[in-house]
Amino acid sequence: MSRNTEVAAQYQQIADWFDNARNKTLVEKKYLDHVLTFAKPEGKLLDLGCGSAEPMAAFFIGHGFQVTGIDIAPRMIELAQSRFPDHDWQVGDIRKTGLSGKYDVILSWDSFFHLTRDDQRAMFVSFAQHAAAGAVLLFNTGTEDGESYGNMEGHDIHHASLSVAEYKTLLENNGFSVIVLNQTDKDCGGRTVWLAQNNRKEL
Repeated sequence: MSRNTEVAAQYQQIADWFDNARNKTLVEKKYLDHVLTFAKPEGKLLDLGCGSAEPMAAFFIGHGFQVTGIDIAPRMIELAQSRFPDHDWQVGDIRKTGLSGKYDVILSWDSFFHLTRDDQRAMFVSFAQHAAAGAVLLFNTGTEDGESYGNMEGHDIHHASLSVAEYKTLLENNGFSVIVLNQTDKDCGGRTVWLAQNNRKEL
């Protein structure tokens, strides 16, 4: 079983537990507000690893964004669809979305770090392909190159990280400039948060 298939199966099993346990008080709000200072009103948002759509996608929906959400666990998509039926929710692999559109905001929150390090490296090309001119990218990572496991509801779930320096290089090489880098933010659950903007013009 591949690492990605393993994580998918685990999240499918714990989807309802995770949805109930997920902190929905928006400790991430300062970063979401920052996105709104760069993203055009009522734009298009691509949520990679959207989960049940709450609280992250829900915040942007509340600000008029049209959301396309992708998650590998069918139960997560069922929950998202039941809450926000007017948006586009798809069961799929965030590494190969099959989407051809451009988005004003790309979000990969508490999902990107489940990918292997090589898959994370490849994702920056995908971010660039899906980013409209001036689009903003918000995601969170670890700080050091390596792998670890976190336990959720009895499941040992894989996490991986590159170094901060490598993330910076990957962003720059794919046309993004770093707007915010906050390492191990204690007010945001210890997450290392990245906000970057696409500098490339649309063809």
